[in-house]
Amino acid sequence: MRRLLLLIAIAGLAACSEQAERTYTVDELVADEALLSGLVTSCRNNPGELNDTTNCRNAEAADGKMRLQRMRQSLGG
Repeated sequence: MRRLLLLIAIAGLAACSEQAERTYTVDELVADEALLSGLVTSCRNNPGELNDTTNCRNAEAADGKMRLQRMRQSLGG
């Protein structure tokens, strides 16, 4: 009986907890420029809270990768 009550309590707490934000990979962000732009904007607008998050680090890496690709294309490479 105690185990059942404990399981119900844990399930209830898990259902009420805040959903974690989805983590995007660098390749996913490179493929979706609108998502990348939104993430970079929000990360740069609130660097104190968001700068060390996985999505912000991946967004900055994807932004740098896209910039290098554009430079190579403009130079004919």
